[in-house]
Amino acid sequence: MPKFIFITGGVVSSVGKGITTASLAKLLKSHGLHVTVQKLDPYLNVDPGTMSPYQHGEVFVTADGAETDLDLGHYERFLDQDLTAVSSVTMGQISQIVVERERRGDYLGGTIQTVPHVTNTIKEKVRGLAESSGVDVLIIEVGGTVGDIEGQPFLEAIRQIRSEEPRENTLSIHVTLLPYLGSTRELKTKPTQHSVRELRSMGIQPDVIIARAELDVDDAIKQKVALFCDVRPEAVIPLRTAESIYQVPQILEDADLTTLVIDRLQLDPPRGRDLKEWRAWVERQPQLRRSCSVAIVGKYVELHDAYLSVREALTHAGIEHDAKVNIRWLQSAELDNGRPPAEAIGDVDGILVPGGFGNRGVEGEVTTVIHALERGIPYLGLCRGMQNMVIGFARHSLRWDDATTTECDPKTGHPVISLLEEQRGIEQMGGTMRLGHYPCQIVPGTLAAAAYGAEADIVQERHRHRWEFNNAYRDELQAAGLVASGLSPAGDLVEIAEVRDHPFMIGSQFHPELRSRPQRPHPLFDAFLGAMLNEEGAAQRAVFASQAPSC
Repeated sequence: MPKFIFITGGVVSSVGKGITTASLAKLLKSHGLHVTVQKLDPYLNVDPGTMSPYQHGEVFVTADGAETDLDLGHYERFLDQDLTAVSSVTMGQISQIVVERERRGDYLGGTIQTVPHVTNTIKEKVRGLAESSGVDVLIIEVGGTVGDIEGQPFLEAIRQIRSEEPRENTLSIHVTLLPYLGSTRELKTKPTQHSVRELRSMGIQPDVIIARAELDVDDAIKQKVALFCDVRPEAVIPLRTAESIYQVPQILEDADLTTLVIDRLQLDPPRGRDLKEWRAWVERQPQLRRSCSVAIVGKYVELHDAYLSVREALTHAGIEHDAKVNIRWLQSAELDNGRPPAEAIGDVDGILVPGGFGNRGVEGEVTTVIHALERGIPYLGLCRGMQNMVIGFARHSLRWDDATTTECDPKTGHPVISLLEEQRGIEQMGGTMRLGHYPCQIVPGTLAAAAYGAEADIVQERHRHRWEFNNAYRDELQAAGLVASGLSPAGDLVEIAEVRDHPFMIGSQFHPELRSRPQRPHPLFDAFLGAMLNEEGAAQRAVFASQAPSC
């Protein structure tokens, strides 16, 4: 029978539930157990696909095309396994299912209530994933903070599961904050006590408390939390803020969390822990001997979580190249307003333009592309970053000053980026884009082929877009030096484009950052870092810079 671990959060949001969940999953998997993860999000959106990144951070896309919370990215990176749509459940999805059943008459005319109809549907989702995946352990993270009104149905469903299952089949972990009070120079436990009391009022007694803090948590504080929250002292696990999120599994392992969980759930792991490779990889981070700087030019840079997977993919590739990656965040709208790119971007080793939608920032990103073209700066464009690379190339090399995307100007004379044929006529926004894994055939003898390796022919990559490279201009752009180096198997969609006579300028219509992993960076990010750190590339950039027009 599968075991269930429920992870809740208290005191404040963003307390670290997602990293804790991912880390525990990593630890249990390191013992040879079959583990998967599920996120329960209380908001009424069906998914975060229509939400602004300023509201929710990035939208993480699974291989099967689900638009999900960014925590699923953490789960995938730590577990090194692909998740699916059933790993992401929102209250909007639950409500939609309940209403559809009511409309069909499935409830036989009964009054529809939160208990049992909503809670039963939540339990179906939880148990359904555990059964369909055949896991030993399913870890369920509940979004939000204990005490939120919208999260109460999830907590009630969890209470019911804990009541229905044998005691050794469920475990409750509460992640909470011990705030530091500067005036008395001490960590305060009272907010944690109140948070646990709130959770207990919902019928859930935590078995483990993970105490987040900015300082070390001494034994006296652990004893106090254990006494007032009714848990054993060894079940109070301190988790001081780490320099890297990838240190957290080792911190929790050293605090004996894995042993506690295995004993409490009466698990019989097939082997002892195997974290040697992970620990060695993590220990490389503070010892990196080189460094490089990357400008990320995007429209949501004020909230770095909007590009969370991009940031992590750069970290993965940097460690592979023994280099710390210093990111310079630049709001692309600043360049829309005419600020010179040389002044705004400054002296960097590479430029990355990530995804996005809408008009704002497009002209600034196109200006950035032209700046990278003229100065030979390594450039990586992701989704919209590839589209703006095509626009910038068309304006710079073919002098098509009106070249743009039909997303911004449907009547432009040179729509080098246009709406996907399959997207025409679609009016609803949610879940209607080209989403998830699609095959991409790599063209031999290109930068893309060099990045993926000689053995790569067709690769699977994750998409999230409506607009595409306009094939009507492919021949003219190719003749001018813009190479289509990755295509759909039928050859009708340009998945990767690159500039022929440039040290490194490549863009992908898909989102490679979503498939990057610790110890296994994505090939395009790996090649991008390599281009920035390559001495030959530096010499090429110097030649480009000497020929570039002055601002």
